[in-house]
Amino acid sequence: MKVTLLLADAAHAVDNKLYILGGGWSVTGPDPVPFAIAMKVEVPWDRTNERHSWILRLLDADGRPVSVETGQGGRAVEISGEFEVGRPPGIPPGTPIDLSLAINSGPIPIPPGGRYVWRLAIDDEQDSDWEVGFTTRPAAAG
Repeated sequence: MKVTLLLADAAHAVDNKLYILGGGWSVTGPDPVPFAIAMKVEVPWDRTNERHSWILRLLDADGRPVSVETGQGGRAVEISGEFEVGRPPGIPPGTPIDLSLAINSGPIPIPPGGRYVWRLAIDDEQDSDWEVGFTTRPAAAG
């Protein structure tokens, strides 16, 4: 599968098209802010008409999962879901089928002054191109 990920202020997927506001940033903060991840997946012809699971994991600069405190203790920051795309009538065999997803989130309390990456896995497969990174500005002195 081919995947494109983009960080944005907000995103919507409507009729399999992405509508992106404030897209393409890679520096934020230092305070946590709402954000979105716009995702376009090109599903190969031979992998259509079957269910796929995906998971986005937030990792730190060392590749370790980022955790946030909850009422039940620390929890890794992950977003997951499933999808299945069908083959539209009249499309030539071998044509990849597009899937657009928009994930919107409230602020996530992560430390300022760090480097982070959202890494995607589909059906437990990963690819070095299936990630998007960002940096949080350092907190103001004083």
